Amino acid sequence: MSKQLKWTLDNIRSGFERFQKEHRRYPTANEIDFCAYLPSSRQIQRRFTGGLPALRTQLKLTGPRDFTKGEYSSNRAKQISARAHSLEQEIYHYLVDRFGKMAVHREYFFTDDRRTRTDFFIYHQKGTFSVDVFYPKDRRNLVGCLNSKLRMYSNNMMLEYPVIFLMMNRDITEVDINQLLRNKKKPLLPYQKVMTLNQFKNFCANKRNVA
Repeated sequence: MSKQLKWTLDNIRSGFERFQKEHRRYPTANEIDFCAYLPSSRQIQRRFTGGLPALRTQLKLTGPRDFTKGEYSSNRAKQISARAHSLEQEIYHYLVDRFGKMAVHREYFFTDDRRTRTDFFIYHQKGTFSVDVFYPKDRRNLVGCLNSKLRMYSNNMMLEYPVIFLMMNRDITEVDINQLLRNKKKPLLPYQKVMTLNQFKNFCANKRNVA
């Protein structure tokens, strides 16, 4: 179904029901934007007063009306927190095995304000680098995550060190990352890199441990 057709309540209802049959649940706003047989969430916002929550109510859909509030939002926050902890643990153990415990500083603070921090700060024979681990849920979310991190790493103290933005979603490829970086209006600084886990391991393999 084309995004250009005139959307009515009936064909939107059909689209929601089709998604429910395919995925056993109704779509979130981000999923709607990537669904070929539904209008964009922005179109829904313009078409229906109250946006998606109001549309879900009007269609009498089961489940949460607003995915940004209540139990769904709380459970999602817990899942994100648990995943972040698990991924950081994975990278910590990898870095310790590769460089040794004394060379790996976890949750490293660049200043005393406790805001300018990085997940890991690593010493190797020819210098240092920092690692910021993140998990974007899709390619669109990757853009937002990266922009947010670039703003965070704009502090002069943090700009003194190379930083690896380590992207841990295995469904997002090096090709996806390269395409994103080519399309960015403001390019990354030379010592700022976005890497997949495989790229990161290759990067670390070329670094020698502190003697």
